[in-house]
Amino acid sequence: MLNYQAISDNELAGLLKSGDRKAYTEIYNRYIWLLHIHAYKWMQDREEAKDIVHELFTTLWTKRESLSFPENLSAYLYAAIRNRVFNAISHRKIASQYLSSLQAFIDEGACVTDHLVREKQMTVLIEKEISALPPKMREVFELSRKSQLSHKEIAEQLDLSEQTVRKHVQHALKILRIKLGLMVFLFLISHY
Repeated sequence: MLNYQAISDNELAGLLKSGDRKAYTEIYNRYIWLLHIHAYKWMQDREEAKDIVHELFTTLWTKRESLSFPENLSAYLYAAIRNRVFNAISHRKIASQYLSSLQAFIDEGACVTDHLVREKQMTVLIEKEISALPPKMREVFELSRKSQLSHKEIAEQLDLSEQTVRKHVQHALKILRIKLGLMVFLFLISHY
């Protein structure tokens, strides 16, 4: 009967390749804690380090026939753990970047949606107050702000003097400023 604890790593690797479960168990017992410590140094998370080590040992058994250990078993195991750790760190970084960009999109989307809702509410309020202006003043104001016509163009179109057009616009702005308040008024000036 073989004493597996006394067998060298290279002999254990050969027995592992042939499907010897006791050789696999001996490799596991020899390296489990060393590999866990090595993985933990990089990951700083015991559960994640444990998962990486167990994945390595699962792969070691399932792919035992196709694995080759060019230098020696311990060098192979440390390199395999290091590669798995780097992959996990890279995946963690990508996942973190994805979550950050997703959160930024959500935050921006909520802000844009909120802004659009407020803008629509404000527009409705402004339209209501504009429609409450006296008819001629409303017509002059809308030509000035919505159609972007100059005072001279409005005067010619409505057969009024430029002075009258100017007075209608000034009075409309004064009425709206009082009724809507300064913030809405500033919004009105910039959007109409």
